[in-house]
Amino acid sequence: MRLIQGLLLSGLLSFPAVALAEGDPEKGEKVFRKCRACHAVGPESKDKTGPALNGILGAAAGASADFKYSKALQNAAAEGLVWDEESLTAFLTKPRDFLKGTRMSFSGLRKEADIANIIAYLGQN
Repeated sequence: MRLIQGLLLSGLLSFPAVALAEGDPEKGEKVFRKCRACHAVGPESKDKTGPALNGILGAAAGASADFKYSKALQNAAAEGLVWDEESLTAFLTKPRDFLKGTRMSFSGLRKEADIANIIAYLGQN
């Protein structure tokens, strides 16, 4: 029994601190306002300076056929990067550290709650 408890505890500790289930999409929509200068999301959204982010959660990186991605993102896509909770959390925290050579000029979000909320918001779109 102790072994099972230990395994469960170690498994829980290995997950990222930010989880989609903890995020609030309404708060995430407010956080996303920082992103709207370059990105769009929603039924009528189109690529801008950055790609539209509809359906990004669970999507392969570089999935927008009409957007010209950086070489860094093209390489990450070729290596199989998928935008899941873990990769989005890392990218939104420090984009340039996660993906060297990214053209995204945003320096990142500092608050874990903001990251969880924006991922929850993006997960709805």
